[in-house]
Amino acid sequence: MPEGILRLKLIACEVLARQAYYCAALSPHVVDIELVDKGLHTEPERLRTYLRERLEAVPAGRYGAILFGYGLCSNAIAGLRATHTRLVVPRAHDCITLYLGSAERYGEEFRANPGTYWYTPDYMERGGSASDYISLGAAGVGDSEADMARVYQEYVRKYGQDNADYLMEVLGAWQKHYQRAAYIETAEMHLPDYRAQVREVAARRSWRFEELAGSLLLIRDLLEGRWDEARFLIVPPGGAIEPTYDAQIITYRQEA
Repeated sequence: MPEGILRLKLIACEVLARQAYYCAALSPHVVDIELVDKGLHTEPERLRTYLRERLEAVPAGRYGAILFGYGLCSNAIAGLRATHTRLVVPRAHDCITLYLGSAERYGEEFRANPGTYWYTPDYMERGGSASDYISLGAAGVGDSEADMARVYQEYVRKYGQDNADYLMEVLGAWQKHYQRAAYIETAEMHLPDYRAQVREVAARRSWRFEELAGSLLLIRDLLEGRWDEARFLIVPPGGAIEPTYDAQIITYRQEA
């Protein structure tokens, strides 16, 4: 490997697939990408177990760092440990931060519009419907959204998507918890246009529709090795990720 070029391993949720491959192509480093099924988000314990298994499967000495394309994600990454290779993790509550480009911007949006149901083209095409949720929630941010998401997915599993939508609307759940459908469009990448589908869902649920500009900044800096302490947590071998429940979002504890 030429001097200054690292071989990096990215383990990321599949909803970031387009962004990950795009940014990896622009990175000065060699990035191997492994995608994880987005459905595991609905069961944080299962997601944690799976991510632990994927970390343990990475061979020692092969990579300069293992990167996580995840936020805290309802504490799903809490307790994950760097063994032989350092981990680099964005300081993010969930993937909405990665879509918007910074935790600060997500915080501003959340405080101004807490009842937001988030949509992006890549998440929708992998979910198969504009009815799929993306507001995954995390400890301290969006707990009610995470609860709503679990209820909705349970209805989908039991009764099918159309019936799940009907039940949520009859119960008034959508209107009680949400007022806005936010569609994130990243200008740096040309993606399929799902605005019409999101507008239709918003109209049916009596939400206002808003389009927000996305940013690849956080993902690009993750894959290009610009890991400043303010935006990224670097976990040395022997360290385990912990939530901080403050603006830092995550830290690590050193284990024996």
